[in-house]
Amino acid sequence: MYPMTGADFIKRVRKLGRQRGVEVRLEPDAGKGSHGKLYYGTRRTVVKDRKKELKKGTLHTMIKQLGLDPKDIL
Repeated sequence: MYPMTGADFIKRVRKLGRQRGVEVRLEPDAGKGSHGKLYYGTRRTVVKDRKKELKKGTLHTMIKQLGLDPKDIL
């Protein structure tokens, strides 16, 4: 489902984590500027500005870094 903002991505990952019993946490101040780190269990990715739309390639890379299937998020 495109377009997706950083905030939308975080919401979907949190929902998936609740369904699967996986800890999801966001460290909004852990990155430079508007970037933050999103943890899904022990895996992590960097979320860019949460208000802006994510590019398709960036979104797929973030999903891969968290070890998720794109079908779970998109």
